[in-house]
Amino acid sequence: MKRETIFLKIVIVLMALPVLAICIFVVPPMSAFMGDMLPEWPLLQYILMIALYITAIAYFIALYQSLKLLSYIDKGTAFSELSVKAIKNIKYCALTITGIYILCLPAILYTAQVDDAPGLGGLGMVITFGAFVIAVFAAVLQKLLENAIEIKSENDLTV
Repeated sequence: MKRETIFLKIVIVLMALPVLAICIFVVPPMSAFMGDMLPEWPLLQYILMIALYITAIAYFIALYQSLKLLSYIDKGTAFSELSVKAIKNIKYCALTITGIYILCLPAILYTAQVDDAPGLGGLGMVITFGAFVIAVFAAVLQKLLENAIEIKSENDLTV
């Protein structure tokens, strides 16, 4: 089991690197481009940049919680309240990303229409839907883990 969790930890770190690169190299020029493209809404570029950074922070928190969950599995404490708390935090991060993208979707769709980039609108919807699916999956896992912990504690009391 140790090899599998090490592999997953490496994958999680590799998942963080492209988002970090996007935050450093893509978001600031994209924000400036938005300001040039939509001069009638000067604050929109800053609002979208802040929204993208908040979603990136939520993404990194979810990845960190995933690393913590994997370390609990390594320690043999996967069926604990700490694991439930980590999954709950992942759910809240996914809901945060979903909410922010839902709020920004009109601006993203308007920008896609002005710039004649239909893929931009589709990308915003895919990210929104993907984050929502992760939130629902985390909620189901949280409930299953809570039930398993309850059954385990009942079995411990029976013995």
